[in-house]
This record gives sequence, C-alpha cells and structure tokens, in this order.
Amino acid sequence: MPDLRIARDDDRLMIHADGEVLAEYVFRPDHPTFESPRPYLSPIRTLGGETVSLYRPHDHVWHKGIAWSLPVVGDENFWGGPTFVRGEGYVQLPNNGEQRHVEFENGQADAAAGGIANDGVACIRERLDWVTQAGETIFREERTLAASVIADDAWLLGFATALTNTTSRAISIGSPTTRGRENAGYGGLFWRGPRSFTGGQVLAPGAAGGDELRGTRAPWMGFTGRHDETGTASTIVMVDDPGNLQHPPQWFARSEEFACLCPAPFFSEEHVIEPGATMALRYGVVIADGAADPARAGALAAAAGERLAALLGPVGASEVVAGGGARASVAAATAGTETRGTP
Repeated sequence: MPDLRIARDDDRLMIHADGEVLAEYVFRPDHPTFESPRPYLSPIRTLGGETVSLYRPHDHVWHKGIAWSLPVVGDENFWGGPTFVRGEGYVQLPNNGEQRHVEFENGQADAAAGGIANDGVACIRERLDWVTQAGETIFREERTLAASVIADDAWLLGFATALTNTTSRAISIGSPTTRGRENAGYGGLFWRGPRSFTGGQVLAPGAAGGDELRGTRAPWMGFTGRHDETGTASTIVMVDDPGNLQHPPQWFARSEEFACLCPAPFFSEEHVIEPGATMALRYGVVIADGAADPARAGALAAAAGERLAALLGPVGASEVVAGGGARASVAAATAGTETRGTP
C-alpha cells in the first residue's frame, strides 16, 4: 500500500501517496463573497491519477470539488450564489457567509512540511469560524480530514465536523426544499464531478440509475463515470456514518445535467442547533479506479465503514490518529451539548 502524508504548500494541504498528490485541500480560498468562501478539496485524484472533481464550473461557480456547504443556516447562505426564497425563487441577498480557517490543531501543518502520517493514515484537524456577511461569528467548527488507502485501486477520505452555535439564539439548518422548492434538498458534504461524468450512473444499494434516485434514503450512494482523453472509468462512493442525523439520509444526486452527490440530512426537515450546542457529523468518501455496479459500490462502502472509525474515532471526540492505531487525546475545541441520532 502507498505511504500517505499531508504537507502544506502555502494556502493548501496536499495529500500525498508515494509522492503523487491525491488531493489538495485549500483552507484559505481567495474567492468573492458571492461564492461563500470556504475550504474545499480539488483537484481530487484516483490512485491511478484520474481527476474526479470539478472546480468553479461556469454553471455554478460556487461548486468546488468536495466542500462542506450549507445553503440555509437561519437566514444565512454558506453555500454560495443566490438564496431560494419562498414565492420568489432564487434571489441574490447580502447573506453569503464565509468559513474562515483559524488554525490547525497543535501546530499541525504550520511548518512547510507539516501534517502527520502513521501506519498508512494521514490526518489533520482544523478549527474554523463561520462568519456571516454582516460580520457575526455564528459557529465555531472543529473539522477532521483523514486519508487511508483501502485497496490497490481505492483510497478513503474521512471527513468529520462538529459545529457549535456561539450565538444566544437557536439556528435552524435546512435546504431549499424546507424553504419551498421541491426535491432540491441539497446541503452538506457536496461532491461535484467532472464534466465527462455527465450522464453517468448513480449507484445505491440494489439500484443503478440517474436523477430519479434523488431524495432516496440510503446509507451510501455512489457515482461511476468515464473520463475524456483516456476513456477509463472511476467511481466515487460516499458513506453516511450510522450516528449521523437522519441516518440513512436522503441524498441529493444528479447525473443528467451534471454529476454530483450529497448526503443531505436537512433535505426535507430542518435541524435546530440551540445556543451552545454542537452538531457532529462524519462521512467517508471512497475514490476508486474503474467502473462499479451496486455490488462493487456496496463492497467499497462496507470497507469504508469498517475503516472510518479507525480514521476519525468517536464522533465529537477531539483526538488525532497516533501510531500503532492508538489515539492521543488533545484539548477539545467545542463545548456544550452534542446532538446526534435524531432530527
């Protein structure tokens, strides 16, 4: 298996496997307010070197590879672009918030060759502030990114987030569907695929199809598509942790206009985070060479589920992966009540 490590290069972290860059995590993006600036992963590559992400497509410039993006946070927009308003449609409002990088935990990646890699696992923990366009900090976030190779042709990206409400008021997280637009429940960990994946297959347990699978509840979903130039295929499988809100979630998935996947816990029901409370979620994303059917995608999802706990540990725990599979506790960045398992 390739050796993994995370290294810093100016405003981004590079996930390396035997010297090849599998993904770039841009933690200080230079984007206009209209795009709701936030960290993102792009480009993202398979072990075989194929790119499986798209950055700032002309149709939705706020789509950036894989990013944690929420379109309805109270009256704020941390997704980018216009906001859906009931009875009016999409309206550009002065509400495009920003996710601001604060620091990496314990100085990780502060040096040019930062990051950690132990026993085939690379892991980094980050702290961020969520700041509205008006300048108010409404969330403090602790985020973990981890990577591990799980097969000769597949690697796993682990993503965990813990959002703490720092205001004195309750904040509802929803989607355009909860605000009145039918079957548009996007919001969460969102992947935008390459142009050449348009018309590819959405995969779910026991099913393969396209846009008709949008809104389906499933513990995982995948997407398989082909690349221009090489004609080869690649597969993405996103896995929802069993402890997440609304598990198994509804999914926002598209293939006809463009390729995307998003486990969407706020698809059709808003979730309220009370003052001082924390909402914790975690996900696995498998990036694999080759085409897949539901059976192969399910096997990749199972492998990811088995590995995810080792990568990220208990939800909400402030830990970093240490050598030999042990875990070293560090000071928690979030406080208050953790809300999990129920909407």
